[in-house]
Amino acid sequence: MFCYQCEQAAKGEGCTKIGVCGKQPEVAALQDLLVYALRGLSLVAVEGRKVGVEDHEADVFTCEALFSTLTNVNFDGESLVKLIGRTVQKRDALKGKVKAAGGKGDFPQDAAVFQPAANMEGLLAQAEKVGLKSDPTIDADILSLQHILLFGLKGVAAYADHAQILGQEDNTVYAFLQEGLAAPLNKDLGLNDWIGLVLKCGEVNLRTMELLDFGNTGTYGHPVPTKVPLGHKKGKAILVSGHDLKDLAELLKQTEGKGIFIYTHGEMLPTHGYPELKKYPHFYGHYGTAWQNQQKEFAQFPGAILMTTNCIQKPQESYMPNIFTTGLVEWPGVPHVTYKDFSPVIDRALALPGFQEDAPGKEVMVGFGRNTILGVADKVIEAVKNKDIRHFFLVAGCDGAKPGRNYYTEFVEKIPKDCVVLTLACGKFRFFDKDLGTIGGLPRLLDVGQCNDAYSAIQVAVALSKAFNVGVNELPLSMILSWYEQKAVAILLTLLYLGIKDIRLGPSLPAFVTPNVLDVLVKNFDIKPISTVDQDLKTILG
Repeated sequence: MFCYQCEQAAKGEGCTKIGVCGKQPEVAALQDLLVYALRGLSLVAVEGRKVGVEDHEADVFTCEALFSTLTNVNFDGESLVKLIGRTVQKRDALKGKVKAAGGKGDFPQDAAVFQPAANMEGLLAQAEKVGLKSDPTIDADILSLQHILLFGLKGVAAYADHAQILGQEDNTVYAFLQEGLAAPLNKDLGLNDWIGLVLKCGEVNLRTMELLDFGNTGTYGHPVPTKVPLGHKKGKAILVSGHDLKDLAELLKQTEGKGIFIYTHGEMLPTHGYPELKKYPHFYGHYGTAWQNQQKEFAQFPGAILMTTNCIQKPQESYMPNIFTTGLVEWPGVPHVTYKDFSPVIDRALALPGFQEDAPGKEVMVGFGRNTILGVADKVIEAVKNKDIRHFFLVAGCDGAKPGRNYYTEFVEKIPKDCVVLTLACGKFRFFDKDLGTIGGLPRLLDVGQCNDAYSAIQVAVALSKAFNVGVNELPLSMILSWYEQKAVAILLTLLYLGIKDIRLGPSLPAFVTPNVLDVLVKNFDIKPISTVDQDLKTILG
């Protein structure tokens, strides 16, 4: 195997024996083969659009299948084999429609005619020929850009899938996903073509996050400032981790009156701010801290655990009987919930002891989405003009277990008291419970939401730039980002598409970025790796 799509790639270079995430080499190979099959389907879909043929079912499937190759989503080889087979079936069915409409019927590219082998040994042999670095003839910088695009597309697919579940779609998103997947099959594309595709991925991701934002806020209301207890209540318990608001909403409905308290974990913390979710009295609080503690926290949780999307490494066997997956998440030995019927999870929670006593604990604030922040924009602008607020820091992104992520905790702790911290995504669990005080009644630490709520942060930045009549890069705003997996890649590409400069990225730079490609990013966007907290603060604030 060879995989380097996440920040924790072995030795900062790539996993070659087993994934740091727990992914087995066979699973990694099948994911590579699935991506290859999706390239063939996408090639036919691109041709279909030229003659007016669009297959909505194939479009949605492309999103779902690509999403399943994201870090920590699917560790189940059998389900990946089925997805490969379905991909080829949909490709061949679409070929017939395209040909009937006057489009191309025959394709010279191998991916468009590929047929999966009949057994695992054959599939793994096929996968070996189409892995990330299986073609040594590709220029290293072009290959780097191809992989940046692929990983960005995986992030787009994740957000597009969540949006589609809530009824929000845009054919331009599906069209670009397939254009990007098919692009490596065109050997005539040069360096500038690939740079263009990478930036276009950022543009399309902005639209995708907008769709998801409309889906979340249109269904569950705009988040409002809300205090969330970090303790627990005596009684039965279910812990929900991941990102999917609809799964949480359905679980809340199905557990009404059953004496079960629902707790959030990880990226589900911001859901406490949504009016249509927080109305449930048994939706109680948040359980868990930083990413590196998740295995221990899950093992100690006395109730059932529902995983809605990627949010943890492959679970330990000790608590696997208490864990359930839903949506696209599939792991061997872990029950999978289908059709939003959470009865197995509820039954397991009722059978487990739950918490034996109340433990109130601390409280944290969530719900500072764009509507809330822009609702007090006049106070923010006045505070900046009066020099009560000197600078804004967006300290955001992914968490992970590799050493070096304490930088972000130390950074937030050392930010001067006349500065405001915006945060989003799971990286905030390094510091989310710290009391930074207030400036003019405004909390100095503002939780904007999940990783996809980068859309909200962007809208806040744009609104402030208009209010001050300056460009976004001229605002007293610095972005200090941590990355772990492919949704973070998509968000970074969006920031680059928007022309946002001087981003500090850590805890290490992506292994799939070559020195030449990094040089382009530095020269054009002034992107830079984090250094030390003291040095970075001194450089930013002077």
